[in-house]
Amino acid sequence: GALLVNERIDREELCGALSPCSLSFEIVVENPLELYSGTVEIQDINDNDPVFPSSQARLEISESVAAGARFPLESAQDPDVGINSLQTYQLSTNPNFALDVQTRVDGSKYAELVLEKELDREEQRELNLVLTALDGGSPPRSAHVQIHIDVIDANDNAPVFNQSTYKASVRENTPSGTLVARISAYDLDDGPNGDIVYSFSSHTPAKVRELFALDSATGELRVKGQLDYEETKLYEIYLQAKDKGAVPGVAHCKVLVEVVDVNDNAPEVTVTSVYSPVPEDAAPGTVVALLSVTDLDSHDNGLHILVQVSDVNDNAPKSSQDSYDVYVPENNIPGIPILNVSATDPDLGRNAHLSYTLLQGDTTYGHLFSINRENGTLYVLTSLDHEDQVEFSMVVQVQDGGFPPLATNVSVSVFVTDLNDNAPMVLYPHPNTTATYTDVVAPGTAAGHMVTKVVAVDADAGYNAWISYTLLQATDPSLFSVGLHNGEIFTARQLREDDPPEHTLVILLKDHGEPVLSTSATISISVAEMAKEVLTDLTDVAPANDPRRHVTFYLILAVILVSAAFFITMLSVGIFKCYKWRQSKELYNSSRSTTYRTPGPFNHIDAVRGGFTPPSFYHQVYLTTDSRQSDLLCKKPFTSSPLGSRQGTIRNGEPGLYHQIVGTASRLPTPAE
Repeated sequence: GALLVNERIDREELCGALSPCSLSFEIVVENPLELYSGTVEIQDINDNDPVFPSSQARLEISESVAAGARFPLESAQDPDVGINSLQTYQLSTNPNFALDVQTRVDGSKYAELVLEKELDREEQRELNLVLTALDGGSPPRSAHVQIHIDVIDANDNAPVFNQSTYKASVRENTPSGTLVARISAYDLDDGPNGDIVYSFSSHTPAKVRELFALDSATGELRVKGQLDYEETKLYEIYLQAKDKGAVPGVAHCKVLVEVVDVNDNAPEVTVTSVYSPVPEDAAPGTVVALLSVTDLDSHDNGLHILVQVSDVNDNAPKSSQDSYDVYVPENNIPGIPILNVSATDPDLGRNAHLSYTLLQGDTTYGHLFSINRENGTLYVLTSLDHEDQVEFSMVVQVQDGGFPPLATNVSVSVFVTDLNDNAPMVLYPHPNTTATYTDVVAPGTAAGHMVTKVVAVDADAGYNAWISYTLLQATDPSLFSVGLHNGEIFTARQLREDDPPEHTLVILLKDHGEPVLSTSATISISVAEMAKEVLTDLTDVAPANDPRRHVTFYLILAVILVSAAFFITMLSVGIFKCYKWRQSKELYNSSRSTTYRTPGPFNHIDAVRGGFTPPSFYHQVYLTTDSRQSDLLCKKPFTSSPLGSRQGTIRNGEPGLYHQIVGTASRLPTPAE
């Protein structure tokens, strides 16, 4: 007696929208025979989506429609019933429309668009919205339709001219059809509402309409009649632009047309009065007649007599300034322009044609500078050097082309500015010599004692030549210090017994240019109790088997022989003089003082403090009785004392070197000796 489903049941196919949906049947029971009737109710499930009649909907709405207008939309269909049927609609977000969902008597839903904000076709020509239909199932089923809204134009914009007043000028007697001006207007509306027609304003005089024609489509204003300056000099024309809407919008503008005079009128001579007859004895200057001349044209066209004045070369060229100062950095690129000499001449034609010439005051300047004859541009032909020459003075002559020509001279001073292209140069100790420069300091010397000085110069000028001295390397960096700006080397502390006997200092010299250039100087300093120790140390530094020691011996011997021969010669001359002038003691004494004149006192020049190197050196040579073949034990530049004096001694007026040879070992020579 089980009741089974024989095939798939579709409620929408069996009952459609009828609810509830039921199927009736009868059952026969045998033995005993009985008849029963039964009913099966088919319950709905949410197995159908809402469906719109079409996937797109199109609406046309005028921009003139007021807010609050309603526009019905096609409804969606859902074959399900009850809660599974169509329940509501939703609209995509937009600034103009809202959605109002209504319910019919039978319970079905439909939607209407409500205009909340008025449309503006000039702002947005079309809108695209999405309408969504939802049923009440869980989860709900939905359907979508695209709503395309075309905004229909309304004539809500009047034409606008791109300018309110136009100005034009036209010559009188201009042929008909000549373009005078082109006016232009625009209308934001579309279709006929935006089509513009140009015309004369209603209050435009008939005379203007006879003289000018206006193209209604292009806005071109052209000459139509014959213009006459003598009749009217200025026309004020009013024009308008209209659209083709049902209620056309109108815009107005004004065109000012100036008529330019043409010399189309001949002068008219009128005799005002004539004094006739004229007596034969009339004096010169007697008035015979009065004449009146008139011309209807204007300005120059109305003058009767034109007198042209020819030019005479009576003005010399005039420069904008009498002198120029030009500053050129050294090491410049050859051929660059450095100055443009400017001059004017108020004359005309050839009398005002100017030429520029560089006067050759110095013949060498012609190889250094050149000037363009036509425009006065001054060029430097070579690279200049501030250290070679700082200033160049020259004269530029400006001459016109008249006859006779007139000229003006302009002075030009070229100053070569310095660049940092020279590194500091060490004068002491001299970097290009094989001699050993050794300064001596006594043991136990206190701090702050100046030992020696580095002397240097920089060929540059100004800040580029400012030299600073720093201690780059030293045997004992704590023992010596160097003055930053004067190069003086001082003891930084007191010398101790355990200090090394020999010190080598490397001094770095830098200028203050950009870029910074530098060099270095090497100073040797000995710590010694007596000069003999220094001499012995210096002797030990030399190679034991020096092949040049024999050469030194022969040189010294040659010096002694030459000196002896000179002494004998001078003695013979002295004896001869004494014999010749023995009767005159005064003359004899004079001759003796002349012959045996002793050298004057030595001049002591402080080369260190003076900041320069003396032209010659004074060398003291000390020899002992036990010298090995009279070897030269010490040759010390800039030192007159074995104790390391900072004074360099030069013999007065002696251009060469002065050697003092002492052949004794019983004592050390004093500084005076």
